[in-house]
Amino acid sequence: MGEVLGFPRIDPVDAQVGARLRRWRTERHMDLDVLAHAVKVTPRDLQRMEAGRQHLTSLQMAAATDALHLPLWALVSDTRAY
Repeated sequence: MGEVLGFPRIDPVDAQVGARLRRWRTERHMDLDVLAHAVKVTPRDLQRMEAGRQHLTSLQMAAATDALHLPLWALVSDTRAY
């Protein structure tokens, strides 16, 4: 990912996934520190992921959905994938 005027660019897909992650974490009343521990990142890294400034790997997405008791599609789409 490149930089513009010293600010890192935000990937639109990372921003969407991060927003969904934040929404589900908030709806499930899960503390940022608890989810960060489950994903094996620092709370600051999780904040960056939720803001779309840091990419979630597939393993991190799996850990997050597992901790939040969600199917994987819940982070990548707003439409159910059955």
